[in-house]
Amino acid sequence: MQLTLHHITKGFKSLRGTVTAVRDVSLDIRDGEFFVLLGPSGCGKSTLLNLVAGLERPSAGEIRFAGETVAVAQKHVFLPPRKRNVAMVFQSYALYPHLKVFDNIAFPLRVTKDSRQDIQNAVKITARMLDIENLLERKPAELSGGQRQRVAIARALVRRPRLFLLDEPLSNLDAQLRTRMRVELKNLQRKLNITTLYVTHDQTEAMTLGDRIALLREGSLIQVGTPEEMYARPQTPFAAAFIGSPPMNLIPGEIKEAGGRWMAVVFGDRMRMPLKNMPSVRPPAGGEILLGIRPEHIVLETEGGGPSVSARVSAIEPLGRENLLHLNTAGGDLTALSAERHYKIDQQIYLSFEPDHIHIFTNEANTDKRIT
Repeated sequence: MQLTLHHITKGFKSLRGTVTAVRDVSLDIRDGEFFVLLGPSGCGKSTLLNLVAGLERPSAGEIRFAGETVAVAQKHVFLPPRKRNVAMVFQSYALYPHLKVFDNIAFPLRVTKDSRQDIQNAVKITARMLDIENLLERKPAELSGGQRQRVAIARALVRRPRLFLLDEPLSNLDAQLRTRMRVELKNLQRKLNITTLYVTHDQTEAMTLGDRIALLREGSLIQVGTPEEMYARPQTPFAAAFIGSPPMNLIPGEIKEAGGRWMAVVFGDRMRMPLKNMPSVRPPAGGEILLGIRPEHIVLETEGGGPSVSARVSAIEPLGRENLLHLNTAGGDLTALSAERHYKIDQQIYLSFEPDHIHIFTNEANTDKRIT
């Protein structure tokens, strides 16, 4: 089912006046797509999910399910949750502790008064998909965290919703189980081909699960794209720093013109790099910029040469296959990834940047944007 959000805004009244949680967000989510809403706490992603579910009414804008209008603020059109045929899974498992697993999964079907045989068949099929057939006679207190989450997902899926909504469902699981559940959840979604809207603040979850990602900040939509697009071509410094672990380094600098060529200048004129691709939007010569470079695209040498700057190794974090180096430079602190093992604390080294992986952002009218 295709989901369309058209200029959605949501405000809440408080003692300080109206607080706007979602600001003019428009999204087109394709049929069968696994779509992730990503952003820090308080960015409006859970509010958007509640608006889609029908738990909140939009202050402005329109929501459509497969072309059918389910909410239009201006016309006071609002389809209640029970008529939207959506299923929702929350961070808390919200299982009934006094009911067995079978009865927890069957609960939505009993509410809609399905026949006993239909309930039996649906519960068994759904439990088999999630590999919890052997748990149907247990109660939630007898289950592990991962098993409880499977039961919560089974309860949501048992009535075959046309839209699957998940609000940080893996946050309560330990790291190893969370990794395994991500794989299982993605495979299940592909198998069922249910349009899925997934909320998380964890960019690793977003990158591994999403067909596409919408990045939110303070209620506003910052960027939409595939995981590869979000990582390789962030459109703002916020997107650059939020997507990727470790995050992108952002270094203040300038754009200068020399001999008819545009140069990115950082570290107080100690490093000059020609801009290979002419930016479509460019500040005048001398305009302030942020140069972005990911840790894996910093070249480290023990001896200086070419357009490089000196740095001191302040800390080393072993990550297994490679080390994360924390570097002190005259222009600020940076991080770099290296598979080399010979670096030591307080060692002086020299760094340069891979030219094909440099990102340039500028600040015009207080709005950060990418310029190359």
